Amino acid sequence: MTAGLRLAVTLLTVVPLGTGRVDRDAARSAMLLAPAAGLIPGGAAALVLLAGGPLGLSGLLAAALAVAAAAAVTRALHLDGLADLADGLGSGRPAAEALAIMKRSDIGPFGVVTLLLTLLIQVAALASAPHPALAALVASVTGRLALAWACRTGVPSARPGGLGALVAGTVPTRAALAATAAVLAAVTAAGLAVGGFGGALHGAAAVAAGLAAALLTLRRAVRRLGGVTGDVFGALVEVAATAALIAFAALP
Repeated sequence: MTAGLRLAVTLLTVVPLGTGRVDRDAARSAMLLAPAAGLIPGGAAALVLLAGGPLGLSGLLAAALAVAAAAAVTRALHLDGLADLADGLGSGRPAAEALAIMKRSDIGPFGVVTLLLTLLIQVAALASAPHPALAALVASVTGRLALAWACRTGVPSARPGGLGALVAGTVPTRAALAATAAVLAAVTAAGLAVGGFGGALHGAAAVAAGLAAALLTLRRAVRRLGGVTGDVFGALVEVAATAALIAFAALP
C-alpha cells in the first residue's frame, strides 16, 4: 500500500515522492489509492477558493485561479491526455492511426476546442457551485476514482507498453466498488459537515455523475482504440471531474 500510494502521488501530481517498487501489484494499489492523491490538486484549488473571499476576489476569478492551481499541481498532465484523446477520436481514423495521432507532441483542432470548452465549463461550474471549496475537492477525488474503474479486470491496454499496459486489468471489480464506497462515505461526511444534508446530497450526486460520464467515455475509447492508454486515463480524470462540477452547480 505504501508503494502504491507513492506511485499514485508521483504519477498524478508534481509531488516527488519517488516511485519505489513499480510492478502490477504496486500499480493496482496506486489506482485504488488514486482518489487520495486527488486530495492534493483538489486541496490546492480549495485553498485558492477559500483565500479568494478575504482577498476580495470575485467568484469567477477565484474559480479560474483554482482551476489553474489544480492544473499546475498535476503539470496539466490530465488536460494533455484529454486533448490527445479528443484528437484521436475526432480524427475518425482506424485504431492504429488514431493511436499514432495521440502520440504526437502537437495538438489538433479537436484537442484545442475540447480543452477550451472543458476549462470554461470547469470555471463556470465552480464559480456557481454552492460550497465551491468542497466542490473542488469532490471533483478532484472523483476524477481519480475513475482510474480504478478504467483499470478494472477485463479492460485491455491499447498498446503493448506504456502506462496503459502497466495498470490495465489490475483492479478487480470488487476492489473498484470498495473504493467507490469509501469515496462516497468520505464525500457524504464532508458534505454533511460543510453544508448539512444539502451538502451531502451535492457530494454524492457529483460522484455519481462523474463516474457515469467517465464510464461512458471509457466505453467509447475502448471500442474505438481497442483498449486504454495513459492519454485515456488523463481524459477520464478531466471528464469525471468536469461532470462532478456540473452536478454540483446544477443541483439546487
